[in-house]
Amino acid sequence: MYKSLAIGSIIFFNALGFSPKSDIAINEEKPMVDSLKTKQYQNPRPKNVILMIGDGMGITQISAGLYMNGNKLNLEKFPVIGLHKTYSGNSLVTDSAAGATAFSCGVKTYNGAIGVDADTFAVQSVLEEADKNGYATGIVSTSTIVHATPASFIAHQKHREMYEAIAADFVKTDIDFFVGGGKKYFDRRNTDERNIYQELEELGYYVSDYFKEDLAACQIPKNKNFAYFTADDDPLPRASGRRYLRLASKMAISYLRNQPEQGFFLVIEGAQIDWGGHSNNSDYIVSEMIDFDKTIGEVLKFAVRDRETLVVVTADHETGGYSILDGSTVGNLKTAFTTDYHTADLIPVFAFGPGARMFSGIYENTAIHDKLRRALGFL
Repeated sequence: MYKSLAIGSIIFFNALGFSPKSDIAINEEKPMVDSLKTKQYQNPRPKNVILMIGDGMGITQISAGLYMNGNKLNLEKFPVIGLHKTYSGNSLVTDSAAGATAFSCGVKTYNGAIGVDADTFAVQSVLEEADKNGYATGIVSTSTIVHATPASFIAHQKHREMYEAIAADFVKTDIDFFVGGGKKYFDRRNTDERNIYQELEELGYYVSDYFKEDLAACQIPKNKNFAYFTADDDPLPRASGRRYLRLASKMAISYLRNQPEQGFFLVIEGAQIDWGGHSNNSDYIVSEMIDFDKTIGEVLKFAVRDRETLVVVTADHETGGYSILDGSTVGNLKTAFTTDYHTADLIPVFAFGPGARMFSGIYENTAIHDKLRRALGFL
């Protein structure tokens, strides 16, 4: 009887487009997940915190990436999962600026706001607080470094499109490491004659860019902070032609963990999942989702070895009203969109490492800021 049930199950799952081989591969990961639970919770607080933001990454974006990647993702390895409420201070549907400001500063603010509250007053970000408390800090993004999500952790401006003002804020906080596009907002400015690229060098940064040398070729002196510009402006290349998110993230971890500070706080953004949603382009979403998940895998490898690092993965909002339709199979999806903007969907939060249990449940997006501060010992 059991043999016939097993054969029937295989026929059933094959009809749905599932591969038994893929299911077995996922089951083999379960002991690893169980071991992560026991090993990583021995210390109540982490030494390091890595926040990974898949811009525009909702449940369907994750599902599409999984089904187009052999029915598996590194996200499946996280033992703690929660949900956050994305709405902003002035709209049920948030934008990236207000969404990221909720994470960075812990306030519900208006759409378009960068590190300021509803009355446009600057609010200290968790990255700035980490810097003041002796942590090394870093940001890596596949968009311009002055774009809404990375900007919200280091800048304080009334509107997200004030790119040159945002760039000027980068010399006001001693961020140790950053990689992203947007070089022209630093060295060829329209609002003033400042050369912030040069100012960073004068402040002791090793500054480089895509024109001078490849990122992989950079040899960062031990006594220097690091800034690297991957492009002049958006749009940056897609994942297939970009290939730097994993490299930059690994470089950031290697660099920050070897600084003399007591630990590090790092923000990693997979920005272009959002762009695929705005374009209503399923292939674009999937390629960016898989690229982001591969980076998650590299970060998890470090965290498993380190045993003192909290990794939190989430998104600011969902983009596109993306859905997977009837007739889809693993490796061949039929999809649709309800909008070319964002939606008000609840967004998943994945956590691994010391302090991960704080991220279970359903809570406001501002609670992520509070939980990060608590993990870092600021609350």
